[in-house]
Amino acid sequence: MDEEYDVIVLGTGLTECILSGLLSVEGKKVLHMDRNDYYGGDSASLNLTQLYRKFRPDQSPPTELGRDRDYAVDLIPKFIIASGELTTILVHTDVTRYLEFKQIAGSFVYRDGRISKVPSTEMEAVRSPLMGLFEKRRAKKFFEFLQGWNDLDPATHQGIDLDRDSMKTVYEKFGLEPGTQDFIGHAMALYLDDDYITKPARPTYDRIILYTSSMARYGKSPYIYPQYGLGELPQSFARLSAIYGGTYMLDKHVDEIVTDGEGKFVGVRSGKETVKAKQVIGDPSYFGAGKEAEGGRLRVVEDGKVVRAICILKHPIPGTEDSDSVQIIIPQAQVNRRNDIYIAMVSSTHNVCARGVYVAIVSTIVETDRPEQEIVPGLQLLGPVYEKFVTVTPLYTPVSSGEADNIFITRSYDATSHFETVVHEVHDVWRRVMGKDLVLKRREVDI
Repeated sequence: MDEEYDVIVLGTGLTECILSGLLSVEGKKVLHMDRNDYYGGDSASLNLTQLYRKFRPDQSPPTELGRDRDYAVDLIPKFIIASGELTTILVHTDVTRYLEFKQIAGSFVYRDGRISKVPSTEMEAVRSPLMGLFEKRRAKKFFEFLQGWNDLDPATHQGIDLDRDSMKTVYEKFGLEPGTQDFIGHAMALYLDDDYITKPARPTYDRIILYTSSMARYGKSPYIYPQYGLGELPQSFARLSAIYGGTYMLDKHVDEIVTDGEGKFVGVRSGKETVKAKQVIGDPSYFGAGKEAEGGRLRVVEDGKVVRAICILKHPIPGTEDSDSVQIIIPQAQVNRRNDIYIAMVSSTHNVCARGVYVAIVSTIVETDRPEQEIVPGLQLLGPVYEKFVTVTPLYTPVSSGEADNIFITRSYDATSHFETVVHEVHDVWRRVMGKDLVLKRREVDI
């Protein structure tokens, strides 16, 4: 460990692995360390023994759940949007050669006490039980307006300026009811709360178009998911880094972030060894997350909490047409909350559990001092639950950009059900580390 590197990356979560892969491709000399003996950090997928060791250390997995090696249970539930930014990175870096993907079978939304499929085209809107006859016509006009929008042709704008008018203005123009706004904003634009309604409509337009174009790509839902679980993603980017000369050290404890007299990054100490580098990137757990500030230096602050319940079921979720995988969104207004509740379910179709077993994860942002109560509306939709593992995880945010001291800290994984925010974080950290934008070449590859 006496070599000097350009960048040391701490933690093998997806954000860190994407960055180490891209930096290695860029020609940087990268050392990647993790205190765990497995890849993935907070975004790992665990086998049955690891899952029970983490949540029930004094209990062995029940034999009726099947073989250990049949399981890869995600700690953080997210799906990949088929036409989204993560797909662009996967294709740009050719990481797709290490992975196989399966489609998620259905995208559903909770409304008035029942689960319904999210309509994504004019035709589906017309057939959807989510709306009455007249509302269907209005929704059809709204979708036609979005699909027909052309920045260069004012005739398609119908008097609306996406960059100035709020989404509220757009909804009002088409006369859409609050319930319809709910599923458009939360189940299609995938916002966690209603703050977007008063902001300019452009980002919401972009998000809805992303959803509908992803839906059009494969048909059943806009989401895809890697075989053998999300833990495959960081491992695949780690392979990419290794191919381009990146060095990996798992099961390596980080004892100290070494800085000079001015507080600038010098290196990382593990035991008696110190390895030097120009810059360090890492997840909050390596920079004092959850601990008292060392020597008066506070590097990360808590910015809310996420509650997640990993539920093992012996049946598909009722009301989802026996789908082998689904996403269900419970918009906050439906259950008098400020944030949505998400359910992500996968099964043996994705090689993440034994045949006849389904893994559903219910999650939301914590709003009270009784987090488990907050996900009850989601748990009630699952039917009988065979086993449940609940975590409440703090969300950490770095207090500085890192440019002054060359210490670049990533954010915790949020409660969103997809990877778009992770990719925004990758772009943001890249810009700060490299001093330039990350440019990805789009290539059309069917994954």
